[in-house]
Amino acid sequence: MRAAPEAVGFDALDACHVQIQQHLTELAALAQQVDATGVDTKAQQMAADIEAFFSGTSRQHHQEEEKNVFPPLLASGDAALAAAVRGLQQDHGWIEENWLELAPQLRAIALGNSWYESAEFQHGVQVFLELVGDHIALEESLIYPESKARWAQALASRASMSTPASA
Repeated sequence: MRAAPEAVGFDALDACHVQIQQHLTELAALAQQVDATGVDTKAQQMAADIEAFFSGTSRQHHQEEEKNVFPPLLASGDAALAAAVRGLQQDHGWIEENWLELAPQLRAIALGNSWYESAEFQHGVQVFLELVGDHIALEESLIYPESKARWAQALASRASMSTPASA
């Protein structure tokens, strides 16, 4: 008999997606602002907040998905679902790679430095916005609903197995 899957904190994962979307909106606004008017105190604070979020909370979110959401779907026997999950895993790598280029530029803005190349920053922001936006869209339209359904099914199955039969 297979062990029941580990509990997945979907409420926390869903809440993190909301936070990611908010930070992506702020990142887009920051890119516009520094392009139009340069770096000021507001831009510095925005950059610091965005950098801290994507360097911490967002990375932890990806680790949680890799540990608890993706493995059961990869083992599901559904080839199309497994391919979608492998694509999301690849996205995590691309997101991280893009972030490693973007984060130092945000730290520079947060510190009021102007060593970053504006066109490179703007391009990096656009790539990051599109990559993360597309990634979340696939998770929310396919992966999370499928994972939630499978988790509910596993709980129901476990509950029915632990209910004593009537004599």
